Amino acid sequence: MSLLEVQNLRVTFDTETGPVQAVRGVSFSLGRERLGIVGESGSGKTMTGRSVLRLIRPPGRIAADRMVFDGQDLMRASERDMRALRGKRIGMVMQDPKYSLNPVMTVGEQLTEGLRRRDRIRGAEARAKAVAALEAVQIRDPDRVMAAYPHELSGGMGQRVMIAMMLIPEPDLLIADEPTSALDVTVQAEVLSILDALVRDRGMGLIFISHDLRLVGRFCDRVLVMFKGRVVEELEARRLTEARHPYTRGLLNCLPRIGGPREPLPGLDRSGDWAKEGAA
Repeated sequence: MSLLEVQNLRVTFDTETGPVQAVRGVSFSLGRERLGIVGESGSGKTMTGRSVLRLIRPPGRIAADRMVFDGQDLMRASERDMRALRGKRIGMVMQDPKYSLNPVMTVGEQLTEGLRRRDRIRGAEARAKAVAALEAVQIRDPDRVMAAYPHELSGGMGQRVMIAMMLIPEPDLLIADEPTSALDVTVQAEVLSILDALVRDRGMGLIFISHDLRLVGRFCDRVLVMFKGRVVEELEARRLTEARHPYTRGLLNCLPRIGGPREPLPGLDRSGDWAKEGAA
């Protein structure tokens, strides 16, 4: 049984020159697995993820033939219903902790804010849950981090705090938007290990948004490739190198290879009809 079903999702922004479609007819389903969404900047990856949480605000508009999470129709849900889902059952890790964490609140205050406001849990119990979440993402000195401000943390530690914040309510679905883009290779591997354990041990569904094809090919179970707001190809992650769509092939050919030729990397050929239409 699918945890999330999306059919013909469209995101439109009204501008002075007319409507602009950022997402055009995206459809997919997600079980308790790791689904990667890849594509260039501006391909609609983040808009797709935010649409699941209905976080697109005017002048943006969301439409879909069907968007159902665990039996609940997200398109018909009230804003109150969505607030009950956000964080508690569907979490989202934003791309950069520098902009997602509040700079004037300590980590501890931010980790326990949801517990205080949503679950009415305060004091020692809220702190214990926050410390346990930090330990779950392999932060070795959680008491020190609880008292720290975001600017006192490294990029990798800030990203772990973001993940911990989403884990406290134990969501069924986690949307991770470029969670490793600003991290070095070692920290990146640790963050991926944490996410992998969450899917495996908690039976959570994961939407992993990234521009790194190699990373998604190693980490995810399935991959959606997006171009100009559309899904142009869907395939098993282990078969990513066998992709057949010209856009996916072009992205793969642009990747540098250790020991490869020293000529400049090829650019993406956009002369085909697929590039003009943005469709498969």
